[in-house]
Amino acid sequence: MSINAQVHLTNNENNKKNDKTLKQLFPKRDECSHVSCYCEENVWKLCQDVSLRIPEELDRCFIVFISNPCRTVPLWKQRAGREEDRLVIWDYHVIFLYSWDNKTCLVYDLDSELPFPTFFHKYVTETFRTDQVLKSDFHRFFRVVPAKQFLQTFASDRRHMKRPDGSWIKPPPPYPAICTPTSTHNLDEYINMDLGVGPGQVFNLTDFVQRFYKINK
Repeated sequence: MSINAQVHLTNNENNKKNDKTLKQLFPKRDECSHVSCYCEENVWKLCQDVSLRIPEELDRCFIVFISNPCRTVPLWKQRAGREEDRLVIWDYHVIFLYSWDNKTCLVYDLDSELPFPTFFHKYVTETFRTDQVLKSDFHRFFRVVPAKQFLQTFASDRRHMKRPDGSWIKPPPPYPAICTPTSTHNLDEYINMDLGVGPGQVFNLTDFVQRFYKINK
């Protein structure tokens, strides 16, 4: 399925559907926990927030790690981007999905300049575009993990943000490092995009789109 061929909802249709069926999971973007370069923890905090305020919605939520074996994934419309199209090449990125049903999905990306949230098809079209014109080293892969599982199993001691001398590449979040009873650091298991290995399920771009966006036929 061509991403560019997806059908776009109009603004009026978006607003109408949002008013009647979708719950507002989060407050404004600026009111959410956000620390630059710690996207995995920012998303973990979103999961925690849902679990505390509206736990009945957690089963509709998914965490998506975006990376590839080369750790070079181009994403457009990122706030850190400097050019007009806001292109950034990350080693990995993490977003939050709210999949209401088989036809309606919202993306919450605290690092995107797109609205918070954005309908899935619009986010994919503007942020990922297509792999067809990219060299294979830049193809994006997606590890999709249920939010409840991510909240219970993810751990990071933030070692990836330290230089060899122990100093921070970027200042860490003010709260304690995330850990579980069985792990203090498993971030690499989520960034790894080997099929059949690690939590959740890994998709290429086309299969990822088909998993969360269904066009009425």
